[in-house]
Amino acid sequence: MRSVIRFIATAACALTAAIAGPVVASPASPVPERYLPAPDRNIHPAWAKDAIIYQLNTRQFSRQGTIRAAQEQLPRLKALGVDIIWLMPIHPIGLQNRKGSVGSPYSVRDYRAVNPDLGTLADLKAFTAAAHAEGMHVILDWVANHTAWDNPLHAQHPDWYEKDWKGANRPTPWWDWSDIIDLDYSRPALRQYMTEAMKFWVREGGIDGFRCDVAGYVPLDFWENARLELDAIKPVFMLAEFDMRDVHKRAFDASYAWKWNNALHDIAIGKADTGALFGYYSELESAWPKSAMRLTYTENHDQNAWEGTEFERFGPALNAAIVLSFVGNGIPMIYSGQEAGNERRLKFFERDPIQWRDHPNNALFAKLITFRKSHAALANAPWGAMMIPVVNSAPQRVFSFVRLSGTDKIFALFNFSTEPQTIHFGDGPATGTYRDFSSGAAMTVGMETTMTLEPWGYRLLTSD
Repeated sequence: MRSVIRFIATAACALTAAIAGPVVASPASPVPERYLPAPDRNIHPAWAKDAIIYQLNTRQFSRQGTIRAAQEQLPRLKALGVDIIWLMPIHPIGLQNRKGSVGSPYSVRDYRAVNPDLGTLADLKAFTAAAHAEGMHVILDWVANHTAWDNPLHAQHPDWYEKDWKGANRPTPWWDWSDIIDLDYSRPALRQYMTEAMKFWVREGGIDGFRCDVAGYVPLDFWENARLELDAIKPVFMLAEFDMRDVHKRAFDASYAWKWNNALHDIAIGKADTGALFGYYSELESAWPKSAMRLTYTENHDQNAWEGTEFERFGPALNAAIVLSFVGNGIPMIYSGQEAGNERRLKFFERDPIQWRDHPNNALFAKLITFRKSHAALANAPWGAMMIPVVNSAPQRVFSFVRLSGTDKIFALFNFSTEPQTIHFGDGPATGTYRDFSSGAAMTVGMETTMTLEPWGYRLLTSD
């Protein structure tokens, strides 16, 4: 096994020298020019340039647990700086093999209806219209891989479903998802049905795109065709719950940065050092298209329910992880309740409303969003600047980089260790005159400058 220092040095060279080129279609499957990722042309809608995503768990978001009650909080989310609201699945939930008293929202019984526990189609339209009036956009969680057992499609089109070795319908292999059964995308009629159902919500519900559940379990060419048909209605935003670069070729704007999240978790619990981040960012710059937005987050519904809250997963490293999610390459996401410092694992198959309260997280998110949107270098891919590593004297513990776009320069430093670190700098564009993000104080950094960071501390410096 290579030593950590050698790994970091190699990764740093890769980050500096290698930038992934655009992904282009093969001659056998031509793609309209407007869909080809390139530095100045990509599939993203223009409004995604500096967008922040907010995952809204409608069931737990309010005491009422309804779309109408969630709508009342849109002005607050707008004031926080949110741009894209991701609504978790709104459809009726299956009764057969249901888990818990209210079931999983990912067990869909009707793709063209609204769960009456949440409200009505009119409520959804009102929510979307109100979000648009606030200058925000709404994407809908879409579960294309499987349905509830009692979805009418099961009785009407049994051939649309996969079979196990016994010839029986099956849940997704190897997962304990006994409340659902998998669809078979070798069936052209199923593909047409699912595409038309997605188009229904864009046309009738005013939806601006989709977060696609286990997107990699559905054939990529289905998503690519669906994206073309959806964009023919209006520009949409597509988020894949998957960690694979090919989804960005023609179908998706953003994908989950699972490796980023896991790297930070490993660092926080002492399982890894900053080499884990070097590995992630090296692969991002060297192997992924420039237009790929990677979803960076410190909590989502799955992690909160099954792995632990952000406080459990990151401990004293949490604030540094949150800050890196906003200033590193990626599109940041906030999960319902993070701004209130929610410390509970919310129940997944029951009603379990968030206990809202004032918490320092709210001010931190608001300040980070304002900071991010005021700096062109921090925009989402491909508009923002790539990260340039700054070599420091404690590379296994301190992660430092610059993002530079024209005269806009951000210098970020993170002490991912349990001890204070006093460092000086080697290679990298560290020198300059800056203002500190936290204190507002002016400072000058030269190659002879030393800087001390507290355990799990960070510094953000800006050239303006």
